[in-house]
Amino acid sequence: MAFFPDVDERDGPAADYFAQCLDFVELGDHLGFHHVRIVEHYFRRYGGYSPNPIVFLAAAAQRSRQLRLVTGAVLPAFNHPLKLAGEIGMLDAISGGRAEIGFARAFLPHEFQRFGVDMNESRARFVEGTQVVRDLLAEEEVTHEGRFHSFPATTSLPRPTQRPHPPFWIAALSTEESFRRAGQLGYGIMAQPVVPESLRNNLEVYRRAWKEAGHPGSGRVMLAFHMLCMPDGEEARSLGREPINRYLRLLAEGASEWTTGARSADYVGYEKMIEKLRQDNFDRLYERGSALVGSPDEITNMLLEYHAACGGFEVASVQFYFSNIAPELARSSLELFAAQVMPRLKNL
Repeated sequence: MAFFPDVDERDGPAADYFAQCLDFVELGDHLGFHHVRIVEHYFRRYGGYSPNPIVFLAAAAQRSRQLRLVTGAVLPAFNHPLKLAGEIGMLDAISGGRAEIGFARAFLPHEFQRFGVDMNESRARFVEGTQVVRDLLAEEEVTHEGRFHSFPATTSLPRPTQRPHPPFWIAALSTEESFRRAGQLGYGIMAQPVVPESLRNNLEVYRRAWKEAGHPGSGRVMLAFHMLCMPDGEEARSLGREPINRYLRLLAEGASEWTTGARSADYVGYEKMIEKLRQDNFDRLYERGSALVGSPDEITNMLLEYHAACGGFEVASVQFYFSNIAPELARSSLELFAAQVMPRLKNL
């Protein structure tokens, strides 16, 4: 289960939003879902209700017993690694060893501007930040002298419950180098279900790098999907179309600086990508299989077809409570998905 809040006070108080999300966490735990995942973003309707995913996941830990607790993802560019490592250790302890940590570079210009961080330092900050957090979790008495952070011998507390550290994930969009690096490091990959053929190529790069680095197995891939499951597929598409279109509009608004002059050597081509994203809509997402909207049979077939077309993935993260979807509809969708879709996918 993925939560990506695209709401603000115009839609309802944060207290009500998170109370409902935590009710869904409890339900998802009961229904046998694998994980709960939430983002880190700031200041705007697109993601702004979730400036710290670890705070929400600590609350989710108290409303669940089995769910893995996944940051999807934390942003090293805006977090000191000493603070982030301590928070991760604390979440892992509170949850009894259920934390999984996804890292991302961040990509919204307005966030960089407000934190006073140069977008041209994005990749370097990400590489240094993730490495230092890993060292602090896996080792004691860590000394670091880096470009952005320096500190004397330090042991991060609390020590992680999972050793040497909780499972790590890297969020990647379209750059081969991001997929390759995640494979080399032995981390899972969080990706978007773009055109299957394009994703297949990047996943081949990821899995090849994983094996060449000598890691056991073939890696872990998580894909994020919007999901609305109803007995009648046509009704699901009728009810899901506008909320998904609204989500896409808010994403384009959140990244609007890319279309009004923002540029960075660390984000080559993003202005074209965001401009293209502004043209996206429900029908295009549905056509390429990234909007799981329909009946249980239709959604099952969509997942099986996408799984085959992209070369396979291990985890589907479904965003079921998005935009202005009514909580009652989201609940029934989640229950139907668990009852009639999940059992048919267990042997993949």
